[in-house]
Amino acid sequence: MFDDPSPTPESGTGQSGAFEPLATRMRPQNVEEYVGQQHLLGPGKLLRRAVESKMIGSMIFHGPPSSGKTTLALVISREMDARFMTLNAVLDGVKELRTAVAQAEHHQKLHHRPTILFVDEIHRWNKAQQDALLPHIESGLLTLIGATTENPYYSLVGPLLSRCQIFELEPFTTDDIKLLLQRALNDKDRGLGHFNVRIDEDALEHFASYASGDIRNALNALDMATRTLGPTPDGDRHITIEIAQESIQKRVVRYDGTGDEHYHYASAFIKSLRGSDVDAALYWMASMLEGGEDPMFIFRRMLIFASEDVGMADSFALSFTVSAQDAFERTGMPEGLYFLAHACIYLAMAPKSNSTKAIFEVVSQVKSRGTASVPPHLRDRTASGKQSRYTGQENPSKAYKYPHDHPYHWVKQQYLPDDIEQKRWFNPGDQGREKALWDRLMKIKEAFGK
Repeated sequence: MFDDPSPTPESGTGQSGAFEPLATRMRPQNVEEYVGQQHLLGPGKLLRRAVESKMIGSMIFHGPPSSGKTTLALVISREMDARFMTLNAVLDGVKELRTAVAQAEHHQKLHHRPTILFVDEIHRWNKAQQDALLPHIESGLLTLIGATTENPYYSLVGPLLSRCQIFELEPFTTDDIKLLLQRALNDKDRGLGHFNVRIDEDALEHFASYASGDIRNALNALDMATRTLGPTPDGDRHITIEIAQESIQKRVVRYDGTGDEHYHYASAFIKSLRGSDVDAALYWMASMLEGGEDPMFIFRRMLIFASEDVGMADSFALSFTVSAQDAFERTGMPEGLYFLAHACIYLAMAPKSNSTKAIFEVVSQVKSRGTASVPPHLRDRTASGKQSRYTGQENPSKAYKYPHDHPYHWVKQQYLPDDIEQKRWFNPGDQGREKALWDRLMKIKEAFGK
């Protein structure tokens, strides 16, 4: 548990601040310095108005890693002149919360100063731990700022949600990061200004774009590049694109295989397949793979898609996807990328039909109205024969018409129960093989269904 962080030491003096990461030293001190999240902090926006009027309540910050949740909480505490305490839900529990509450009560009596409790990764707390916050939020002793990378509406309990304002933070844009990098290069107290850094525009762009919204990654890479360079004869340090590429070699992939991003990326992948956008489908699939997603998860989603969204328009799509998955399991990575791409491209280009969804409407019918009796002529002939011999009645199954004895192996006959005989759930698509199959069946029914 951390309490009342002290002002950041100056970095250019050789004091302890020089050993802090640049991202820590460059944290904004007030709302004016905060870059990004203009949908929340822009002029006239709700959170900005709340901070300026010093009328904030408990809130939850929801957003991807490195989107500035902790920094924004610190800025708000400074603007509110509030005591700032922080708990980490991974490490701390109810015991640490009780300690924080006791300290807040003591501080309130002595200094009459509000306490903001920042709970990082708050989604990691179970229901009992989250409930333990409620009375202290209600009493006004604590103003909660919770931070989570998970969807709060899924991960937090209802009573806590009802007492908090939810704010969704977005990743830093490339322009945001470039602005913050330039600020760090110019700042002689907390940043790198005393090094007289000269950076090429393409190098600055490289740092910003390869960070993929992670300002911490970009700043620390810039710090590494600056400190490992010797000065030129002119006394400055020149960062070229080659230096930048050495300092941040692998583009950060913003993907969490277990959180909301997992479902967002999977959704984007499936919707791109459904929209027949080959390039977008490949992009989202590659993003998931680069972020560490299990290829078998992607294959499972493509298998579902092959029946749900391609379906009867191209029934071979399902067999093809199964074959691609089997080939992947036999081969592995990196060559397995070919099979993933092959299935992805095929499904994106295939004709589409969602007529297989009829099964869910039928299941709903059965659940809501129950299962009707099987019409006599559809019952098992052997079982019905035994019953007819026992009762002395004619076997009702003899009324069954055997389709193979008729032209085109079809004969008009009732197959649904009497009370839903006219019910129809299946709506055929008009794409690919499905249309040809349906048209053929309609022609047969028209010719021989009278």
